[in-house]
Amino acid sequence: MSNSSLFPPIQPYRSGRLPVGEGHELYFEESGNKDGKPVLFLHGGPGGGCAPAHRRFWDPSRHRIVLFDQRGCGRSTPFASLDSNTTWHLISDIEQLRQHLEIERWQIFGGSWGSTLGLIYAIKHPHRVTEMIFRGVFLLRAQDIDWFYRDGASRFFPDAWARFIDPIPEGERDQLVEAYYRRLTSENQAERSRFAQVWSTWETSTARLLPEPALEAKAPPTKFAEAFARIECHYFIHRGFLERDNYILDNLEHLKGIPCTIVQGRYDVICPPTGAYALHQTLPQSRLEFINDAGHSALEPGIRSALVEATQAFQR
Repeated sequence: MSNSSLFPPIQPYRSGRLPVGEGHELYFEESGNKDGKPVLFLHGGPGGGCAPAHRRFWDPSRHRIVLFDQRGCGRSTPFASLDSNTTWHLISDIEQLRQHLEIERWQIFGGSWGSTLGLIYAIKHPHRVTEMIFRGVFLLRAQDIDWFYRDGASRFFPDAWARFIDPIPEGERDQLVEAYYRRLTSENQAERSRFAQVWSTWETSTARLLPEPALEAKAPPTKFAEAFARIECHYFIHRGFLERDNYILDNLEHLKGIPCTIVQGRYDVICPPTGAYALHQTLPQSRLEFINDAGHSALEPGIRSALVEATQAFQR
């Protein structure tokens, strides 16, 4: 297999549902080799859910590949629920899943919000982590949220930004996350759906270095958009439920000795390279690879290739 390609499509050999408390039930699946090296894929968003392509970053003959949909999204239930849905609930969920699957330690792999969740999980449970692979690092600081929803990415995608702010009255545009949150938590289903579509489209419009007009012209599926927008906005308005703004960088001493590869698109405007660079500078054992012809998406060729190479390097 060429490193520029993902591994061939595979089907899970096991899937199930795990009750984790507060009425939440998680969908999980395992694919690859049940006796192989355990790896955990953490999807983005929050609220993005997993997809079949996410199984394909590892050699299935040598890895036990675990995917799950985080609270409220994908195939987990209750759908789009914000109740008892915080970063700390998700960290507890990961541990419950690990124990349920009887896995002692596993590799953590995540991009965007998945990198945030993976870093916090590793900070809290370093002895359960063999290696870390992160893409499009998101440190969940106020400056990271403001870059994408206040002033930053808007300078590179003014046309998409205009469509994003258009439904919000001018008097509310200085607090866009708050303005969207009010509408995404409305009792009016039609209003929630409308604003979920606009919120989700802003992110998909900025995910790649080279825009794909056909992809941008296609609105995100309504069901996906509602969970993605509601949960993402819920987390961002609460600053990820972290106790302080620089929580991740301030706690990286817990990760000493855990190998880490960081793959970062040079022109990622959703999670700018400054976050990946700050993580690398604070984590001496990490290896940072900038991809000079890529933005944010894990499926851009350069990023895809580097992620597959990273999984193979740890395999060796």
